[in-house]
Order: sequence, then structure tokens, then C-alpha cells
Amino acid sequence: MIASRIFALLPLAVLAVATPTGGSTNSCNTGSASCCDSTSQASSLTQQQAGILGGLGIAVGSLTGLVGFSCSSLTVIGTSTSCSANQEPVCCTDNTFNGVVNLGCSPLNVNL
Repeated sequence: MIASRIFALLPLAVLAVATPTGGSTNSCNTGSASCCDSTSQASSLTQQQAGILGGLGIAVGSLTGLVGFSCSSLTVIGTSTSCSANQEPVCCTDNTFNGVVNLGCSPLNVNL
């Protein structure tokens, strides 16, 4: 009986770990979780990064917060989330550029 309750609640635990939530500077409550090869503050983009954004028709001057580059969806394995060792987990509000860049990102604490 107890084992069946644990297995019934396990999917909720996985969802809780994988779902970004509000309340701290290392999490967010909007957007989707991603793993990005690099992130930069919009106010301090390199010339190459600004060129990538410009090539996509993104007005660099209107950006705020973090911009993620070479991003992929964050994967859930068991009860933990994972990015590769060289990637940064972030939560981004604009992923319309197929992972080339993600906009409106904030760090995501995956060590819950």
C-alpha cells in the first residue's frame, strides 16, 4: 500500500524538480528551461554575439537580462535535471530562434 503511494507521487516529484519556480534569484516562473553553451548580459555582448543577434533581426539595444547562445532543452533524467558540464542551465522567456539564441534568460538552480 505504501509502495503504491510512493510510485503514485514519484511523477509529481520529477515535475517539481524539473519545473522552474519563482522566489529566488536562481529560478524563474516563466519561460522554459534550457541548457546554453554560453550566456551574456545584454548590456555587455561581444561584437560577435551582437552580430549574431543582428543577423536574426533582433534589436540589441532593446534587450535586457541574460542572452543564451547555442541552447537546447533541459532534460530530465530520473529525478534530476542535467546539462552537460560546459553548459549553463537557464530559464528563458523567448526561445523562438531554435536555440541559436534564447532571450530573457535567468539562471536556473538545478541543485534543488
